[in-house]
Amino acid sequence: MYTYKGDNRLILGICLAVSTFWLFTMSMMVVTPVMNQTLALPMATLNMAVSMAALIAGVSIVVAGGIADKIGRVKMTKIGIILSIVGCVCCALTTTDTSSLLMFGRVLQGLSAAFIMPSSLALINEYYEGAERQRALSFWSISSWGGGGIASFFGGAVASLLGWQWIFWLSIPVAIAAIFLIQGTPESKVAVSNGKQRVDYVGLVIFIAGLLMLNLFITRGAEWGWTSLLTLGMAAGFVILFILFLLVEKRVSQPLIDLSLFKNSAYNGAAISNFMLNFCAVGAIFVMSSFVQESKGISSFHAGLLTMGYLVTTLIMIRVGELILKKKGPRPPMALGCFLTTIGIALPMLTFLPDVLYLVLTVVGFAIMGLGLGVSATPSTDTAVSGAPKDKVGVASGLYKMASSLGGSFGTAVSGAIYSAILLADPSAYTQAGFWGIFANVLIAFLALIIVLICVPQQVARAS
Repeated sequence: MYTYKGDNRLILGICLAVSTFWLFTMSMMVVTPVMNQTLALPMATLNMAVSMAALIAGVSIVVAGGIADKIGRVKMTKIGIILSIVGCVCCALTTTDTSSLLMFGRVLQGLSAAFIMPSSLALINEYYEGAERQRALSFWSISSWGGGGIASFFGGAVASLLGWQWIFWLSIPVAIAAIFLIQGTPESKVAVSNGKQRVDYVGLVIFIAGLLMLNLFITRGAEWGWTSLLTLGMAAGFVILFILFLLVEKRVSQPLIDLSLFKNSAYNGAAISNFMLNFCAVGAIFVMSSFVQESKGISSFHAGLLTMGYLVTTLIMIRVGELILKKKGPRPPMALGCFLTTIGIALPMLTFLPDVLYLVLTVVGFAIMGLGLGVSATPSTDTAVSGAPKDKVGVASGLYKMASSLGGSFGTAVSGAIYSAILLADPSAYTQAGFWGIFANVLIAFLALIIVLICVPQQVARAS
């Protein structure tokens, strides 16, 4: 009986599909000043558009992974790519009078990521084995971490040379190429033994409402006043909805989040540390970029250049992490990655240093951070998918990528809230705002190291 095995063509197709989000969609983070000049939209609207894609991806990715297990991972990947194309067209055609088109496009891009990420991970888990699977995961990680690493530079360069709209136009041929390369891959899905697939709409609504309340508490608390009834109401609402969500998930037959996955200590370590590393990486870059542009007069393009070392070292170390995984198991490279990330982020935290010295240390710091994120990427992903039961790989992958999206979203929200709150109290306190905004990310990176040492074993047994 013929058994399909994944090849380089499928890997390339998956990598291109993943890059439509992590490279092109994420590039919008650094081009909002340019977009503001051409569209004349309020910065609040543009900032909301920036975070919209990651937030939608985060709240949708788990249910998308579960559906992909049932209707087919190849089908879900293709649908996700098509959504990306439509979303890019909407964003590129946005004008001053059609800001709602930009928001709609970003929602579609977020849904696209939610469809593509868990489905593509599940395809790798299904059609690659042993060393080939780890190799495929390395290239998947390169598209994810590497795409996110170059997004700042890429977005700034394209916006400066061609115009910000071209970020979205260039994504379209990449998406079309991804569909072409994936075409012909046999469908992969899990047979449903207990009737039709049901979406946990109650859990989904509670989950989204809770995250929105938490996001508003973090991002608007300083503006509203941390002791105001509105701010405290958001915090209380989040806690209540979180408890309600756990109660609902234990009682439904097909929950939004399969809580049984968290009985696996290794999976917990991979997912939680993944959330934390995305939190601190995105948060640190966001605060650093704001600090150097607002206090030192550096352009967004040159601010993006400061993070280029992060891209280079991440791409180099991803394959190194794969080799360490094969020889030593997942815990050593994941722990090393968290340690290096902590040290790397600590350098741009030193905002009180003279300008030239600070910029040099920032470049070095983000390069070291890239070493850490790169060496831990493949071992972390492999740990997450290896321990999951075969019929729950899509859900497990969805949860893992939800951690990535929400980590980046809340890293930006928390770090930005700290930075803005200090400036709100003293508009000239850029040094203090930058220091404490980045310090929060140093603390999170260190906590990720503790989580890995506690939860991740030396070897992870592959589930049947």
